[in-house]
Amino acid sequence: MTGPLVVVSNRGPVGFRRDADGTLTTVRGAGGLVTALRPLVDRGDVTWVASAMSDVDQELAAGGARGERSAAGTPFRLKLVAHDPEAYRLFYGVVANPVLWFVQHGLWDLKRDPDADLTVAWRDGYAAANRAIAEAAVAELDRAPGAALYVHDYHLYLVPSLVREMRPDARIAFFVHIPWVGPDGWAVLPREIARAVHTSLLTCDSVGFHTEQWRAAFVASCEVLLGRGHDAERVSHANPIAVDTAEFDALAASEAVRARRAEIQEDRPEILVVRVDRTDPSKNAVRGFEAFGRLLEREPALHGRVVLLALLDPSRQEIPEYVDYRDATERAASAVNGRFGRSDWQPVRLEVRDDFPASVAAYMEYDVLLINPVMDGLNLVAKEAPLVNDRNGVLVLSRQAGAFAELGEWVIGVHPLDVDDHADALARAIALPADERRARRDGIVARVREHDLGSWADRELSELAARAPG
Repeated sequence: MTGPLVVVSNRGPVGFRRDADGTLTTVRGAGGLVTALRPLVDRGDVTWVASAMSDVDQELAAGGARGERSAAGTPFRLKLVAHDPEAYRLFYGVVANPVLWFVQHGLWDLKRDPDADLTVAWRDGYAAANRAIAEAAVAELDRAPGAALYVHDYHLYLVPSLVREMRPDARIAFFVHIPWVGPDGWAVLPREIARAVHTSLLTCDSVGFHTEQWRAAFVASCEVLLGRGHDAERVSHANPIAVDTAEFDALAASEAVRARRAEIQEDRPEILVVRVDRTDPSKNAVRGFEAFGRLLEREPALHGRVVLLALLDPSRQEIPEYVDYRDATERAASAVNGRFGRSDWQPVRLEVRDDFPASVAAYMEYDVLLINPVMDGLNLVAKEAPLVNDRNGVLVLSRQAGAFAELGEWVIGVHPLDVDDHADALARAIALPADERRARRDGIVARVREHDLGSWADRELSELAARAPG
């Protein structure tokens, strides 16, 4: 598909800040979604509509669309949408996170107030923010006749139906970057909210998911909630998102990453187990630490030889459930050190900070990589880390991570809720012979390089072109 494209997401590809002297500085947007959508921008004639996240963003939003350039130098238009602060708080901090996120990651039991009435927050927050984004998107569609609309992720489920009301002939695609649950999962929400989410997505011409598992759950929930499983079958497809391989090749060779790697190597243990996550309950770090402790309990010969390096990026600390989980994570790590540590060896090294070069350095150094989310739409770390690892490290991966469907033959799979299974998998990964370690890592790398970001973007645009009328 060629022609103009309007990309819509809550977080934009860049943000802005003012330095002490008032100079405006552009800051690359955070998160994997921004990186993943770069190939679409680099195809040219793209407008990106996103929420104004900071005070400076909101100041600039009043001036209309801006001309920006991608990391590759391709020009694009950026339209920032300023929201009413209270509406945005309800939208992001009450409904999108954690309600929709928790529902779609099977975490509803962790909610502090699962019986809270969401009707007001949905109407005055989520729906209001979605309408503001939809109106901005329609204005951009009108500016570029023939443009298609490509909406992303759980923050913006209502945008397709709102745009369809205003522009019935619009070509609309949506991509869901998190897991989808079946009808029982959605049943915890007020029925009108669950139905509104599914109805809106069915107004799209194309709806993408990372895996067939999530797509099939979407079909099942559409059938139970709306009696429209056949429509869900017609519009949906599975297309796992990919990694910018060139970016990670460059990162691995960068001075910042080399410096962080030297720090790791300075006191590197014989066997290094790594996890790189956000402090998010869905990432399942507590069970990961418990499993590592169980491994040490079973395998005293590993004492003094193995270390778990956990690099956790603090996530959504304005939401109580996330604060509680970060505390639980730190307690779990301390418990392992308290039980097994000695003066010359601390089995767990936990660092909670935002330091991407350190993460890439850890990718390069791991002997075992533990990724054990309760559920995950995909999990890009499972693709990024093997790509740059040069120690033939072994990936231990949750079967409920979307990446397992793609990489399963080369990883050691674990059930995310079974701590004993985790401990067994870690022991097996450590014991694997060198030739098998190399074969597993080579298999992952070949797959990641073959199905790159360009291939993912081509598939998405082809799906929209094939499904949209006219």
